[in-house]
Amino acid sequence: MPCVRIATGLWATGQEAALIEAVQSALVSAFRIPEGDRDVVLDLYPENRRIVPAGRSDRYTRVEIVGIAARSAEAKRALYRTIVDNLEQVGVPRPESRIVIIEPPAENWGIKSGIPASEAELGFRIDV
Repeated sequence: MPCVRIATGLWATGQEAALIEAVQSALVSAFRIPEGDRDVVLDLYPENRRIVPAGRSDRYTRVEIVGIAARSAEAKRALYRTIVDNLEQVGVPRPESRIVIIEPPAENWGIKSGIPASEAELGFRIDV
């Protein structure tokens, strides 16, 4: 159930599905979300539409994950490693990625037709 936004340069044109799957499969593996639980968007930017950290190239890729606050530090470490490993397979050098997890509490998620996630049966564990 995490919501994900991937931002990178135009170098990724034609590789959109591979980038999305790289992050999605890491979430399935590390956070143990169901395979069908997908909410990932990819934004590609030309050089003049973003500023990247000094020393980084157009392959610099930022992954922002918004998820319910519940995952362990161990699960987050596994997620970071797996995302970087997977992104490297599709052309993002290891030092060219940044991953940010934003974790609002379950009551700040409106799901299943407007029910707070804190009151809903999610169908899978989030405290991994």
